[in-house]
Amino acid sequence: MRALMLAMALATLAVSGTTAAERPRARDLGIAPGVLATGPHNAITDVSGVLVGHVTRIEGEDVRTGVTAILPHGGNVFQDKVPAGLAIANGFGKLTGISQIVELGEIETPIVLTNTLSVWRAADALVTWTLAQPGNDKVRSVNAVVGETNDGYLNNIRKRVITEADVLTALREAKAGPVAEGAVGAGTGTMAFDLKGGIGTSSRVLPAKLGGYTVGVLVQSNYGGSLVIDGDPVGRRTGRFYLREYAPAAASSPSVADGSIMIVIATDAPLGDRALTRLARRSFAGLARTGSAFTNGSGDYAIAFSTSASVRRTPARRLGVAKVEEVANDDTSPLFVAVADATEEAIYNSLLKARTIESRDLDGRPVKGEALDPALLRKR
Repeated sequence: MRALMLAMALATLAVSGTTAAERPRARDLGIAPGVLATGPHNAITDVSGVLVGHVTRIEGEDVRTGVTAILPHGGNVFQDKVPAGLAIANGFGKLTGISQIVELGEIETPIVLTNTLSVWRAADALVTWTLAQPGNDKVRSVNAVVGETNDGYLNNIRKRVITEADVLTALREAKAGPVAEGAVGAGTGTMAFDLKGGIGTSSRVLPAKLGGYTVGVLVQSNYGGSLVIDGDPVGRRTGRFYLREYAPAAASSPSVADGSIMIVIATDAPLGDRALTRLARRSFAGLARTGSAFTNGSGDYAIAFSTSASVRRTPARRLGVAKVEEVANDDTSPLFVAVADATEEAIYNSLLKARTIESRDLDGRPVKGEALDPALLRKR
């Protein structure tokens, strides 16, 4: 069955071309990690209330970057904060707001993703956004949460083209429903496994007997290793893998696996910050399945938050006058399985949906982020 689905998808691509809209997602090729069902859009927005917006900057010969905004809900996040947990597999990154997430177990702004040298402009824009929200007229401190990966191979990152207007547009235009993937938003210029990386998303829904909760994941993939897709060692088979120059049949070109990945996890399960930290950690199981090398130069971060009204940090709850009910520890294992599987599939989607991007490096030489060819995947 999977071989038939793969053949049909490839035939469609051969006829229609390989634009971003026509490139397949993992499930179009029969790749469906795990046993749990997905939500209706197989996206982080399957978690009720979550909104996602992108701004993509493709300009001239060397600007290939953007912004992706994830809103936990459509209200005033500063006033109605959401519990959150943070996990770090390797901390070579510039994620802002870390200490307050760890200390207080909550986030009070949307989460913005962009490139490495635009983090501080994005954070300043988040402050502008937050101060302008109705009811925040007396706010004097904002913990802006901005994550990044370095898109400097395909994007002239030194130009620092991302503006406050870009971030505010991504926030303002964030919406529910299907999420654009691949070379869009903060994934416009990213690379993964020597291929074009990008934005990817996926979701899982627990059976009613296990709570019926939804877990959604969005990734910004820009890391390396030896690509594995659904157990298929694609990287080894195609000669694109970390340390290939030291393999028995050594390649002539050196390999690089430095980079980063941002993993954003949403769930409607009523989890507190401690449980959300545990959930965030389990996303790295899905990352590992894809062949990540977790190198010294990689920033591998996961942020998890809950949208459940029963655990939201409203002004009343911050005063300690409201009861909070959470999922018990003994009931969290299905959620851990869901986040690992959704992370794995989100990464596959980030690669499969990404189209080839051409650019020029800082010396003006042509460079290319080559899209993953679905024909390279092993038929089963």
